[in-house]
Amino acid sequence: MPASSSNPNPPLPADGTRQLLQWGASILGAGLLAAVLLQTLLGGFSPTGASTNTGWFALIVALMCIPFGGLLLALGVAKWLRNRSLTHNR
Repeated sequence: MPASSSNPNPPLPADGTRQLLQWGASILGAGLLAAVLLQTLLGGFSPTGASTNTGWFALIVALMCIPFGGLLLALGVAKWLRNRSLTHNR
């Protein structure tokens, strides 16, 4: 006699999807915040770069965080959709 026959669809083990979604959204949010601060409070930027030293720092943070956070978030969404389809197909 099986020990847990009451639940036909046991939950999938934790595979890091939640962490990918959380960290991806956090990093993307930090990059967007840096870009907004650059435009509003830190002097903006021109074709030659930012106009203040702090603006350069915000530009560097934005240019690092937006692509990396976007990729992490996209991977998390893809894993979430895959897990969702696996649980519905059981």
